[in-house]
Amino acid sequence: MGKKSHFFAMLSRMKYINRWALMRNTRNENISEHSLEVATIAHALAVIRNTRFSGNVNAERAAVLGVFHDAPEIITGDMPTPVKYYSNQIREAYSQVEDEACKALLDMLPEDLRKEYSAYFIKQDEDRELWKLVKAADKISAYIKCVEEAKAGNHDFDKAAKTNYDVLTQIDMPEVKCFLDEFLDSYSLTLDEMN
Repeated sequence: MGKKSHFFAMLSRMKYINRWALMRNTRNENISEHSLEVATIAHALAVIRNTRFSGNVNAERAAVLGVFHDAPEIITGDMPTPVKYYSNQIREAYSQVEDEACKALLDMLPEDLRKEYSAYFIKQDEDRELWKLVKAADKISAYIKCVEEAKAGNHDFDKAAKTNYDVLTQIDMPEVKCFLDEFLDSYSLTLDEMN
């Protein structure tokens, strides 16, 4: 029997890290549920690319990258966007902290499993297109949170909604446009309206 590993127990702590710390939330969102949504949307974007735009990307791998994309925040916490992007120095410093957090998480794995998981924490050149899908899915998820908060009557997210939507419309990826056109409006509907 091998040495005890804390890796998966640490990952399970994603449910304790809340997002949107500077905002008044009608319902808190943690990075565990956010990561599932990002994984689902990244998978959808990959499927749309492959099905409608003659793409050839691995949708399942895009989903797995989405699952792990915010895992370093178990260690760093969720850095609010206005703080993270306040200056180049802060962004670069936070990027280094994230890199160290990724290494710390990987070091919790038994050595024979690290190579398999390292590509989910340390970006590989061959996954460049998949990471673009994950980043787009992350923005879509952020916008969805804004829509949900607006639906609940919370106007604290109005500016974030506009900013995220503007960023989404500037992304030059046809699969993102398809998702926005075909699926996004449903997030503002009630369950009865969807049925």
